[in-house]
Amino acid sequence: MQAHRVTIIGGGGVRTPLLIHGLAQAKEALPIHDVSLFDRDQDRAEAIARLGREIVHRLGAEFEIHVRKSLEAALGGADFVVNCIRVGGMEGRARDERLVIERGLAGQETTGPGGAAMALRTIPVTLAHARKVEQVAPQAWFINFTNPAGVITQALTQNTNLRTIGICDTPAELFFGIARALGEPPADCQFDYAGLNHLGWVRSVRLRGADVTTRILDDPELLRRCYPAGLFDPELIRTLRLIPTEYLFFYYSQRRAHENQLRAGASRGEELAKLNRELFRQLPYQTPAQALDTYRAYLAQRNASYLKLETEGGSAFDFASDPGDPFNAATGYHRIAVDVITGLVSDQPREIVLNVPNRGAIDDLKAEDVVEVPCDLDRSGPRPRPTGGLPEAVRGLVQSVKEYERTLLRAALSGSAALAQMAMMQCPIVGDWELAGGLTQALIAQDPVNLGYLRF
Repeated sequence: MQAHRVTIIGGGGVRTPLLIHGLAQAKEALPIHDVSLFDRDQDRAEAIARLGREIVHRLGAEFEIHVRKSLEAALGGADFVVNCIRVGGMEGRARDERLVIERGLAGQETTGPGGAAMALRTIPVTLAHARKVEQVAPQAWFINFTNPAGVITQALTQNTNLRTIGICDTPAELFFGIARALGEPPADCQFDYAGLNHLGWVRSVRLRGADVTTRILDDPELLRRCYPAGLFDPELIRTLRLIPTEYLFFYYSQRRAHENQLRAGASRGEELAKLNRELFRQLPYQTPAQALDTYRAYLAQRNASYLKLETEGGSAFDFASDPGDPFNAATGYHRIAVDVITGLVSDQPREIVLNVPNRGAIDDLKAEDVVEVPCDLDRSGPRPRPTGGLPEAVRGLVQSVKEYERTLLRAALSGSAALAQMAMMQCPIVGDWELAGGLTQALIAQDPVNLGYLRF
């Protein structure tokens, strides 16, 4: 079996060791020749590479990990390019979220104004990287994990010739949560799912072929157990007759999220910036074994506090570390990425929820719109499964968010701050021209390096 070359753009990110762990763990089904990391922060990339080499050694894998000084060098011979950049770093996210909170909305990196800012600073950089991939490794699969994944993937599919797939672990997390709440093996459950990235719903659940949707919807305690935190009023879910992914919290309970951020005195981005600074302060002075223990503890604390700030008003530093091993979690960043790469080298199709051009999968959206739907995936690529029309309870929300994403992409491609303001207004979380204008101007002023290309 051919051994593959993987390039990670943004390889100095804190989740890269998880992906390396997944690749090393899948060594029998997915032989890897080498992994190349490219990151603007070479010191961080080197620290992550040391962690990765320790992981590879412990799992008995044989591939090498290289830190490349140029993107061109990192792309040489690549079969898979994983895009997981964070333009502006975690500090940029933290500043965005603080600015949004001060203007009366919940600060969040993928929804609302924070998501718009992240997309606007990320699209030009991603497309510049994609042009390099087209030149150096045009045959590679470009796997986008960069948030907001839906609009970034749409920028790639509409403006490059790359073979692009957008991935996110959120649907799989919900599927696993529902199965766990039922007390059943996830493999025995089948889920009817449709939507956009961070805006999707489970429409029905079958357990070993039997429809158990009504049983789930009519059990408030079971519904609560589907999520890692107290996100949704069960009565909301019962009324929708749909089970929403966790990020719908920022649409359905925007005021509660904002109030809890005020109570906590921080946003998730601000908390993670502190955790990240402490992690990278320690890693350079530790042996590889010590560094891996530090990283595992970091992941456990990060995972244990997920969405607790927005739902409970607590701090990431208030929650005890999860005793489970984050590397061996049933779902997560590394699981979905490895599942997709493995699928792309397989003759046997597998069902995975992906972000891909609609092409008729959802009746209510355009063919070129990137949607998040179940796909059949094999070495020929993803084939979205038809899901029909969206339920009336969510159709308008999906269409308005997709219109906002289309305008946001036009703004990024044209450099028009006026279009960015219009996109901000179209976002259902904002919905106000003057507020959108104030947010747009403040975000540009706050980050002139990455958003200064936008001109009124």
